Amino acid sequence: MPSVPRAEALPARPDDSALIDRFGRKATDLRVSVTDRCNLRCSYCMPAEGLDWLPGSDLLTSEELTRLISVAVRDLGVDEIRFTGGEPLLRKDILDVIAGAARLTPRPRMSLTTNGLRLPELAAGLKAAGLDRVNVSLDTLRADRFFTLTRRDRLTKVLDGMAAAAEAGLTPVKVNAVLMRGVNDDEAVPLLEYCLDRGYELRFIEQMPLDPQHGWDRDRMVTASEILDMLRGAFVLTPHPAPRGGAPAERWVVDGGRGSVGVIASVTQPFCSDCDRTRLTADGQVRSCLFATTETDLRGPMRDGASDEEIAALWRAAMWGKAAGHGIDEAGFAQPRRPMSAIGG
Repeated sequence: MPSVPRAEALPARPDDSALIDRFGRKATDLRVSVTDRCNLRCSYCMPAEGLDWLPGSDLLTSEELTRLISVAVRDLGVDEIRFTGGEPLLRKDILDVIAGAARLTPRPRMSLTTNGLRLPELAAGLKAAGLDRVNVSLDTLRADRFFTLTRRDRLTKVLDGMAAAAEAGLTPVKVNAVLMRGVNDDEAVPLLEYCLDRGYELRFIEQMPLDPQHGWDRDRMVTASEILDMLRGAFVLTPHPAPRGGAPAERWVVDGGRGSVGVIASVTQPFCSDCDRTRLTADGQVRSCLFATTETDLRGPMRDGASDEEIAALWRAAMWGKAAGHGIDEAGFAQPRRPMSAIGG
């Protein structure tokens, strides 16, 4: 398993317990992938037949996940956790994982990114376990397009799941949408109208090169500036007064206070200099960046008897080696070996 650059290739790391890097950033937001499996087959994420899933023995157990999350919160300064996948609600013990994190002191803020299909039956349980809110992926409001994009006829279930999340108090319900040229780029305004009417917070995300087919085409990506032009044709947008901090979305107030909308311009306006994230894959690998081509193994040392402090030291070293940016616009850019479903959003 590849690891971060060897220590001698990097400047000396200061004696700091936090997840700092050489560029003055500090990671306090942990993205935890709990599975690489998914019950949709979104065309920009995986092929129709799916992928080769991780063997069960490679996946972290709920006890292992809880231990690593505890190290991150107690020893490394993490104060926010996002559970991701694949589809995290496919994991049978997801409520146990969330409850274990909720018992930590200090208690981290916790959210979960989902396609929404299992929210109708799980929303109340997620709230009871300690989850604060959800992000739901939704790229279209048209049933025919949903089927084309996901290869499943499940749009109504997703919409019902969003409503169930709101009713359970998993708020604010945030909605993630990716617009693709010639596919759903006429739905920016309808999607925002739908979310505003229901009190959801919509986030448009530029499509990123993370598909296993390596078929990403920059010309098909609808840019942040194009999205804002579409929205300004129907709404009045003013900059949101709240500071952005390390958040990926640049936000606007809609129509003087009707709601808000955000745009995540990961490709055209990267926010790498303010990144505060660290990532843990479902098989126990630390990734310092969504686009990293190297990983640091925590599962192996943990199963071999490493102490919490030894695990924390490995994690600190991984983050110290973090690159300055993702390099999408650089000539030598290469997509990560793993697709998004295996890395975690």
